[in-house]
Amino acid sequence: MANTPQSKKRARQNERRFAINKMRRSRIRTYLRKVEEAIASGDKDAAAAALRAAQPELMRGVTKGIVHKNTAARKMSRLSSRVKSIG
Repeated sequence: MANTPQSKKRARQNERRFAINKMRRSRIRTYLRKVEEAIASGDKDAAAAALRAAQPELMRGVTKGIVHKNTAARKMSRLSSRVKSIG
């Protein structure tokens, strides 16, 4: 347990930061899931639209430090290639 005032403050900050990061990570996953569902349904237009909506969300996660840059690039690359291969 935190004892010093500094460590107590740090613990409070960590809790707030964790909640914010969790919210952002969940939001990114939701967008990615929408792309996956559109791909699974076989609707190329819907999948492309979902991918366009997911791209800025994923890149925002990179700037906020939620996702590593290469991880985001890899996800975008794999999703876009799967969208292209529909139909």
